[in-house]
Amino acid sequence: MSAGDEFEVRLGAPGHGGFCVGRHEGRVVFVRHGLPGELVRARVTEDRGGSFARADAVEILEGAAGRVRATCPVSGPGGAGCCDLTHATPALQRELKASVVAEQLRRIALLEREVTVEPLGPPAETGGWRTRVRLVVDAAGRAGVHGHRSAEIVPDLRCPQPVAGAVDGLEQERFTPGADLVIAVDSAGTRHVVELAPPAPVAAAGGRRRRAEQSRRNAAARRTAAHAHRATRLLDGDGTAVQRVRERRWELPATAFWQAHRAAPEYYSDRVAEWAGQAPGQRAWDLYSGAGVFAARLAEQVGPGGAVHAVESAPGPVAAGRAALADLPWVDLEVLRVDQWFAARPPRPDVVVLDPPRSGAGREVVGALTAAGPARIVHIGCDPAAFARDVGLYREAGYELTELRAVDAFPGTHHVECLALLER
Repeated sequence: MSAGDEFEVRLGAPGHGGFCVGRHEGRVVFVRHGLPGELVRARVTEDRGGSFARADAVEILEGAAGRVRATCPVSGPGGAGCCDLTHATPALQRELKASVVAEQLRRIALLEREVTVEPLGPPAETGGWRTRVRLVVDAAGRAGVHGHRSAEIVPDLRCPQPVAGAVDGLEQERFTPGADLVIAVDSAGTRHVVELAPPAPVAAAGGRRRRAEQSRRNAAARRTAAHAHRATRLLDGDGTAVQRVRERRWELPATAFWQAHRAAPEYYSDRVAEWAGQAPGQRAWDLYSGAGVFAARLAEQVGPGGAVHAVESAPGPVAAGRAALADLPWVDLEVLRVDQWFAARPPRPDVVVLDPPRSGAGREVVGALTAAGPARIVHIGCDPAAFARDVGLYREAGYELTELRAVDAFPGTHHVECLALLER
């Protein structure tokens, strides 16, 4: 099929990635903006000749129960990749996400598990939850978001995700072409806006590689350049985000990682504390620790006679964590990559908590972690496929999934956060 071709298709189950699966002339088609059971007119957006093609539902011929008018005007057919599911009620969104998590666990981890996705905020929440926003700047200096699976920039900031005031006034401003904008609204309600200088240009992969391989290499190179150190320019606020979780206060760079949903840090740390269940004098590890939000709760449990060893590769959050946890000298926060930290790991832990990036922990980290023999592992994952893969690796090492929480930390999108307790 060619991009732009249209056809009618009956949609089946939701797939991991914000689409529903359909079949047309014997081929699988991943269709965005539809719902299971609907008959839609689909327009092809991508077909590389493999086992599947991609399409957008551009007309709903037979709608499903639970369909509503989309609340995001930016991400419709041919638009941005910010919101995949705002055309469904919040309750239906959570049902679709639960189906995807259960299917990934069944297919990848070989684990049958009934899954319920619970709201992280109000049950009817569709917008106003995101406290961290990253925008891109087009050639004309306008702030916007990337098109779905595209380097094209959509200069439209009407997405409903950000908290009130996060992007106010930015649509009228002009910025450095090619730059990124990081917006953080902290616990005090202060907005910080930081411009990151354009990343260094990336040379396209040459030679006679196949197009798919060349595309992957180019994309990886662009991601590396985008996350390399870049000069910053402060545009609003003072650049130091003040964050509170329960009674504790952090001051960290506005560009540093912090959970996007305003309710996430406290909810996650409460689950960590509940499942870790440490007694005074015990030892805990906190991997990919960020600013030490989980380490703080673990330290409260183990007390001065215990120890919490935390590791994070980004210096900014670690410096913020050391300052915030200065009254807990039995917490050690170290700047290092997790896979390197294992080479000189501390003594055997009683519990390990980890919140890896979207790609998950992977075989090397899971192998080193389970070899240390903790009684409990609390694992947090924001990608159902990577999460299921890691759960499968834990099971291979003799751990079983004893508690599972799936939470709607990204309303209006296909993303979902999974929290697991694994025990021997």
